[in-house]
Amino acid sequence: MMKKHGWWIITLVIISVVIGFLVVQAKKPGKYDNFAQCISDSGAKFYGTWWCPHCQAQKALFGKSAQLLPYEECQTRSRKNTPICIEKEITSYPTWIFTDGTRVSGEQTFEQLASYTSCAAPTL
Repeated sequence: MMKKHGWWIITLVIISVVIGFLVVQAKKPGKYDNFAQCISDSGAKFYGTWWCPHCQAQKALFGKSAQLLPYEECQTRSRKNTPICIEKEITSYPTWIFTDGTRVSGEQTFEQLASYTSCAAPTL
């Protein structure tokens, strides 16, 4: 009887440690948080779609910091355009619009985004 309880306790301890580790990892800042936040603070907007591989690649460039980007989803799951993207006449993805009105389409490098936003590009 004692052996059964011992295994349960060990199993619960291991599960608790794994969950604790995952929670700590999730709260760690991303490598490019400052750059992504600066882009967002600059007033730039990043328009894309959930199905666009180039949009996913653009987000992947930022890793965990992508959650701080000023991203606007342009299509619903049924592929209907969202009102904001219709209004902004977004027809290719990804499209970036900057505060001076400049629009660029396609994946952008850190250096390109830095030049449009005056944010310091991080080194890779």
